[in-house]
Amino acid sequence: MKRSLEQRLQDGPVVCGEGYLFELERRGYLQAGSFVPEVALDNPEALKQTYRDYMLCGSDVVLAFTYNAHREKMRIIGKEDLLEPLNRQAIRLAKEVAKEHPEEEALVAGNISNTNLFNPDDPESKEKVREMFAEMVKWCKEEDVDFVNGETFYYYEEALIALEEIQKQGLPAVITFGLMGENILRDGYTVEEGCRLIEEAGALVVGMNCFRGPATMQPYIEKICDTVDGHVGALPIPYRTSEEHPTFFNLPDGGCSCSLPTETTFPTSLDPLYCNRYELAQWAKEAYDSGVNYFGLCCGASPSMLREVAETVGREAVNSTYSPDMKKHFLFGSDETLQPHMTSYRTKA
Repeated sequence: MKRSLEQRLQDGPVVCGEGYLFELERRGYLQAGSFVPEVALDNPEALKQTYRDYMLCGSDVVLAFTYNAHREKMRIIGKEDLLEPLNRQAIRLAKEVAKEHPEEEALVAGNISNTNLFNPDDPESKEKVREMFAEMVKWCKEEDVDFVNGETFYYYEEALIALEEIQKQGLPAVITFGLMGENILRDGYTVEEGCRLIEEAGALVVGMNCFRGPATMQPYIEKICDTVDGHVGALPIPYRTSEEHPTFFNLPDGGCSCSLPTETTFPTSLDPLYCNRYELAQWAKEAYDSGVNYFGLCCGASPSMLREVAETVGREAVNSTYSPDMKKHFLFGSDETLQPHMTSYRTKA
């Protein structure tokens, strides 16, 4: 029998693969800029394979790809009529893949997120946001997801609205904040205070995702772990953010020799700024030691990066069989049958 999210959290760390937005753009199935997950309808097999790749590299959760699939975003691209079909299809594809897990059926999570419509000074915007969340969570309930992931909120109040709508449908909630460069939520709450209040309101998991790489997310994750009593989630982006540039929105690339068509490296020129998998492993250990038990990576992450995180926190992925093993490499290996005239050349290659 498939264990619930709460049961899995009690048994040990849970891994959740995110980052489909950048990954599917990289694979050629999604438009950067608008970032709307039309792939669920246009290329369902591509989405299923992406789900599958993350799951086999350690994700306990197949997260339905409905990030930005809300009414306002669909209106902007002139496809509001596809809103419900897209949401339902993304969940159904996730459920198909979750059943393929050879050891234990993966959890399926619905997904709602920052709307970019919420305005703390505009009551009408708050009502619109509530209506958008309500319809998406209703579809999640009808499609029988295991829980709902509410993510990338930079307003505490918007996150609370999301939680309230999830609770109305009787579903467990994971709520994570995206912290922008001012190091405070945009309605004035510290991120740890926002997490404490959201936990007290009934979220099963609270924490942070997106915007920040390991270096600039982890200090806040430690504050959250010290502030809340329950489960903490951490899902950074895999880029080398710094104190000077704490988010990926304004990361510079001093080595770039061309003129970028965008004002910053975000979102299509971030490639040279990646963390390597060992940096991500080092972060995962720090996060685990600080009390995190819901792990993942967000925009920019590849399945192999997620596998490194999963293995670091003690999880063996189905595809751990393909984890690096350099013993038989012709230059860098240690196998006794390798040719010495080749292995001795490793520093000259």
